[in-house]
Amino acid sequence: MRAKSISLVLLAVLAGGCAGNQSGQPQAGDTRFVAGDGKMQVFAAAEREPAPAVQGPTLDGGTASLAAHKGKVVVLNFWASWCGPCRAEAPVLKEVAAKTKGSGVEFLGIDFKDRQADALAFERTEKTGYPSIFDQPGKVALAFQGTVPPAAIPSTLIIDKQGRIAARALGAVKYTDLMDTVTKVRDE
Repeated sequence: MRAKSISLVLLAVLAGGCAGNQSGQPQAGDTRFVAGDGKMQVFAAAEREPAPAVQGPTLDGGTASLAAHKGKVVVLNFWASWCGPCRAEAPVLKEVAAKTKGSGVEFLGIDFKDRQADALAFERTEKTGYPSIFDQPGKVALAFQGTVPPAAIPSTLIIDKQGRIAARALGAVKYTDLMDTVTKVRDE
């Protein structure tokens, strides 16, 4: 029972990501939202941890996994349709994905704590060009708990060719930061 209680508490924390008032800013005393500046933090190769297994159903009815992209750099982006910063960074992710596709870089979205209909509407509007795993319960996000706080949304991770976490950004990413870091990790 204790494990179930802990899981429920963690899921409640996930549900609170990007929480706050209508402006997207957390209210006084609201600790559910983990703000980030979107800057990429690159980990030295010797300090990189292996990424956990990531797999699941995609929003379009298929399946996706991190293992399917073995030997490539993978950009994982945790998002939800109800998250303002996620909507704001979507064009940046789309552009970098388009410019790096075919050069050994793949993008994979992780849509969590979201309604599938809302997430599908977001995908139709943004036309990201890459699949997103529909992770409504937040299991994928929890697997990255030591690297990404469960309430940090949006978050972006760059997985190197060896399947290790090479970089992360908490908050909406900036074009130059993402493109430079993706290129650096790809060219290692």
